[in-house]
Amino acid sequence: MPGKTAPARTSTPRARSNGRAPEKPAQLVTQRALFGGPSPLVSDDLYAQVTSGTAKRSRDGVTVEPSSAVSMNTYFGRFPASYWQRWTVVREVTVELVASGTGRLTVHASDYEGVSRTVASSVVAADGPVTLSAKLDRFIDGGALWLDIETGVGETLTVSQVRWTVAPPETLRPTAVVICTCNRADDCLNTLEALAADPEALAVVDTIYVADQGTDTVDSRPKFAEVSKKLGKKLAYIQQPNLGGAAGFTRGLFEAAKQSDHANVLFMDDDVLLEPDIAIRLTAFANRTAHPVIVGGQMLNLLHPNNLHVGAEYADLEGLAAGRVSEGALSNADLLGVDASGKPNRQERRVEAGYNGWWSCLIPTEIVQAVGYPLPVFFQWDDAEYGYRAKAAGFATVTLPGAAVWHADFMWKDWDDWHRYFNLRNSMITAALHSPFNTKRVARVIAAQLTRYLLSMQYGLAATMLKAVEDFLVGPSILQDGGAAVVAEIRALRAQYPDTFRHSPADVPELQNGELPLIPAGPSPKNKPVRLLQQVANQLLGKHSLDRGAVSLEDATWWHVSRFANVAVTDASQEGVRLRKYDRDLMLKLGKQSAAVLKRFIAEGNAIQHQYKAAMPELTSRENWARLYQL
Repeated sequence: MPGKTAPARTSTPRARSNGRAPEKPAQLVTQRALFGGPSPLVSDDLYAQVTSGTAKRSRDGVTVEPSSAVSMNTYFGRFPASYWQRWTVVREVTVELVASGTGRLTVHASDYEGVSRTVASSVVAADGPVTLSAKLDRFIDGGALWLDIETGVGETLTVSQVRWTVAPPETLRPTAVVICTCNRADDCLNTLEALAADPEALAVVDTIYVADQGTDTVDSRPKFAEVSKKLGKKLAYIQQPNLGGAAGFTRGLFEAAKQSDHANVLFMDDDVLLEPDIAIRLTAFANRTAHPVIVGGQMLNLLHPNNLHVGAEYADLEGLAAGRVSEGALSNADLLGVDASGKPNRQERRVEAGYNGWWSCLIPTEIVQAVGYPLPVFFQWDDAEYGYRAKAAGFATVTLPGAAVWHADFMWKDWDDWHRYFNLRNSMITAALHSPFNTKRVARVIAAQLTRYLLSMQYGLAATMLKAVEDFLVGPSILQDGGAAVVAEIRALRAQYPDTFRHSPADVPELQNGELPLIPAGPSPKNKPVRLLQQVANQLLGKHSLDRGAVSLEDATWWHVSRFANVAVTDASQEGVRLRKYDRDLMLKLGKQSAAVLKRFIAEGNAIQHQYKAAMPELTSRENWARLYQL
């Protein structure tokens, strides 16, 4: 929520961020092949798996006991060869490591169907460095590389400092990390500590910008002084008014552009469990692409650390739906499990992305120079809009497998919240800017959602959506303050509707515990359009087959919830319930308002579309952001 306006306060960035590149190394490290995660919450098998016998591992090394084998054909252990061949100028990659003892080292490859082959092998019978190389020549449609370690009878082999390296560019580009935070001081400090504690990852980072927009500030914690000392001149701490995530991330682009015309800027959420190697992986990839591209990291679910959120995603613009799974991409996949055919969940095929979420996403400043800064939309859809704007200008987005952070599971966030306003309004703005914007189709999408919400007695959510459509029709002037004022308006609007409040399941207003038996839903209707009409008629007549009860989140479909007059529905957060109560007059009022607003949208939408397009250069200009930052 917006906090008090605070004056901007920035520590001095490092001298190196003035554009001077770091010294060119003999080889560029693209990723470390690690053997354990950054936290006990994370399974080490995401990094390397003991496929037979026994092995003792540390984060950076492993000792393989006699007659044993360790494979790095894992999520973090694989080198995404297909992506490197498709998007970079690199045609050979080298595995460098330090070995001690006796055994065999083998580099395997897979193809786009997951069939493996051997590309390099070495028998180790001494101590010291070992190098194996592989061509990047047969991976366009898919496939990866990985290292396997094996010992025979009586052999023991210790392997450490495993690095995948490529030839470096003539000039290494500096990377700035940007962390946007608002009243998550402890989370932000944990992320900063993780970077500070990893010298190898920190070495590829030029400056760390922390854009603090909260009232519970990061620098209020005693630990801040300790972290600041470790990071030294690399830390640039900024306090500014709360203008949402879009403004927090944009501030890093804004500051980095002052220091260098050629830099990589890595966005990162404050509340992630960080794998510091992501800085190495994204930075190296961006340094070797044939042309500037947005390079995104993937998201693993924090509450279910083995699960990948999605391999790559796109947005259905006129359908107002982000987070669509790209063809062939993994989705909510257990990375230690198997698919329906019994094969391990591996992203073998190279998949295309429409955009990448800003939980971890690197943007070269050349793209900013070409297409401008992000839109001042507060938050929601800022990442998708920027990805599609870049795409329209010829810049692709690459979601890189194996580069990831852990972030709070999206499925545990309730859709019926104040952020739904920004989700809908900003999706409409994005569609207006980057699609033909068929207003009749868009109106049908919104009408279908509103109908389901009214049937489900989510009157506050319906009102939230209507406010979003009305504000879209105001035109680009709605973005002049960056979205700060409307947050309070939405919260005040939603407070008028009792169904927006979360209650303890043991204390639901006006209902006794015994009146809330858990009533499961039946099978999904065979003919949903017919069922929809039936339920609309029933509600208009005030007919309900059930007076009261409770419904689980899983069963909270419109066709089940609409059967009740009073129902307590489990919140997606699993922390409470929402009480939904049938109100015919309110339903009719919101229904009539919906019809009027959508009729106006169909009539005026395309004219408003042209206004947003005309305003885009000014809204995304450096001058506009300087105004919003009060600089």
